[in-house]
Amino acid sequence: MIEFSYQLYSSRNFLPLSDTLKMLSAAGYTQVEGYGGLFASLDDIATLKADLDANGLHMTSGHIGLEALDNNVEANLAMAKTLAMEAIYCPYLAAEERPDTAAGWRAFGARLQAVSKPYVEAGLTFGWHNHDFEFVAMSDGQVPMDLIMEGGPDLTWEADIAWIIRGLSDPFTYIDKYASRISAVHVKDIAAEGGNPDEDGWADVGHGIVDWPRLMDALKASNAQHFVMEHDNPNDATRFATRSLAAAQKY
Repeated sequence: MIEFSYQLYSSRNFLPLSDTLKMLSAAGYTQVEGYGGLFASLDDIATLKADLDANGLHMTSGHIGLEALDNNVEANLAMAKTLAMEAIYCPYLAAEERPDTAAGWRAFGARLQAVSKPYVEAGLTFGWHNHDFEFVAMSDGQVPMDLIMEGGPDLTWEADIAWIIRGLSDPFTYIDKYASRISAVHVKDIAAEGGNPDEDGWADVGHGIVDWPRLMDALKASNAQHFVMEHDNPNDATRFATRSLAAAQKY
């Protein structure tokens, strides 16, 4: 049975963190994924570890921005060791930093691979987490996601399925293409057209339009180790966490 994780970014508007950890434990989660804003706000990683332990939770993975990955290597490795993290993902590239050529995207993939070196040497899985922009084909038809993976041939991928769909691409095509390189998955759902406008059109897992039963069958055949629940803007984090876990555990 899959042990689903929970991306704590989903609860960033429902502080304090200690209450979120208690809620997740009560809901049946055993794993969480951290994110850059959370790490930046912490005064003491050991205190976070103690709070996780008290709630029976393990931070198996985390998102760290590219600049922090590049400039704070020792601090990141110390944090990962303290929290017994298994994987680190670079989560995003700001619009003004995105290449506009195939060569640029390949170079970006190569940069990610170079940045990954100390983390991989420390025994961590390292990869890229996508949004939608990586799936918007350039004028010559090439797709940035493919070019990133080409430029960084040793990178793994945290596949955010709902963002692939919002990028107007077929997730099954990409799951099949990169099955051996998918190390984690963001389990996220999309509301029917016009639905949940106060939640940016996202939905609780199993309560939207994404074909999660079929997707889970495909993803179980990949190398995915972490299945992470996420909602980018829930108006009720407890509802999202509990309903999504109940739905996903049936797949």
